[in-house]
Amino acid sequence: MTALPPPAPIREVEGLTRAAFDAEIRPGAEPVVIRGLGRDWPVVRAARESDEALVAYLKRFSHPNPVNAIVGAPEIEGRFGYTDDLTALNFTRGQSPLDPFLDRLLRDRGAARPYAMAVQSIPAGELVPGFEQENGHDLVDASVVPRLWLGNAIRVATHYDLQENVGVVVAGRRRFTLFPPDQVANLYMGPLELTPAGTPISLVDPADPDLARFPRFADAAKTARTATLEPGDAIYIPFHWWHAVDSLGPINILMNWWWSPAAAPEAGAYDALLFALLALGSLPADQRAAWRTMFDHLVFRTGGQPAEHLPAEVRGVLGEIDAEKAGRIRATLLHQLAQST
Repeated sequence: MTALPPPAPIREVEGLTRAAFDAEIRPGAEPVVIRGLGRDWPVVRAARESDEALVAYLKRFSHPNPVNAIVGAPEIEGRFGYTDDLTALNFTRGQSPLDPFLDRLLRDRGAARPYAMAVQSIPAGELVPGFEQENGHDLVDASVVPRLWLGNAIRVATHYDLQENVGVVVAGRRRFTLFPPDQVANLYMGPLELTPAGTPISLVDPADPDLARFPRFADAAKTARTATLEPGDAIYIPFHWWHAVDSLGPINILMNWWWSPAAAPEAGAYDALLFALLALGSLPADQRAAWRTMFDHLVFRTGGQPAEHLPAEVRGVLGEIDAEKAGRIRATLLHQLAQST
């Protein structure tokens, strides 16, 4: 174990209302633990009673249709990620009805080296119809679809989400370790083309970092924050905050809500990143610097609205992007990509 400063505790609140969440928590863009948000949920009461009571409660809503699941061999010690050569993922994907999956979690509780198993990010209404009507909160809009994450003692590598996130621990205990977005260079991302769930993951194990291989992680560790959540506790993770999640018991369940306060974009930001890698990544340093200045001015608008000196009717794509302008941009991009092949 490498000696590094322990992560700072994540700020904690209790009795949070929707008004306070919108007015105080989210504008701060900082992670917050919300103790007891779901303590009165029926599923949390069942989880506190026993694992068997929890499984019996879930089976009230289950159905025989198979759901997506992932399984890793005992050798990965619960940590989903890459094989040693980074050419493949260290787990397999399959399907199982929910009831046999839950029975397997109960059966494996006493195993010395169990297989790592997880059902991840399934909309609650698809996995256990009716469950969300009995277990929920009002911190986010009712239109946001909750998702369920079930598994045993697994470890999810440090990654980020492309949306805001509120997660409630339903059963078991979970430890969250967070890093701010500006630590991306110190977290050593894996391949963008091969990811466990869409967004890149860090190659560094925050519980046992190899500083000889990943020396900059020492700087990331100085910014780390952590909290361990009990059943009924919740966490707010702002957009793009990196987070590693360790499930600390043989049966763990999380329910989360992803949403974005921004209007639906005309194109994916992650797609723009990939296109920028294609167009700019191999340019000479002086040209990349010039384009960085242009992006800061036109896209990130570090100096304010870049076209305020122009009448609104001639600002074109430098003004508000409507459906017609978005169509023109897409057509131009498609033409340019076709010309470059």
